[in-house]
Amino acid sequence: QVPLMESGGGSVQAGGSLTLSCVASGDTINSACMGWFRQAPGKERETVALNNAYGLRTVKGRFTISRDNAKNSLYLQMDDLKPEDTAMYYCAADPDSVNCYSVRQFTLWGQGTQVTVSS
Repeated sequence: QVPLMESGGGSVQAGGSLTLSCVASGDTINSACMGWFRQAPGKERETVALNNAYGLRTVKGRFTISRDNAKNSLYLQMDDLKPEDTAMYYCAADPDSVNCYSVRQFTLWGQGTQVTVSS
């Protein structure tokens, strides 16, 4: 059973919007630090948004992170997308920590969903 499963990626034109979803198995996210990351070809993985179990959010630019614990789901709303946002987007979780403090703390990762933004 895959612990995290992303969906919602696709191809959009610049200026468009997408909402990514991440569904967790069990009650993984209820008391966990959760995050969205992305990696473009030839580039290092970067943090897009973090959300600790208390609701504190750290977000990059035009994105909004949210979670629905009742649905075991994490979301990433992406607005005014730009070609440089093109990347594989990953959902991740640290089920052993309610706080987010380091990229290296994330022990559960989804398989990713591709976002492609054309100019």
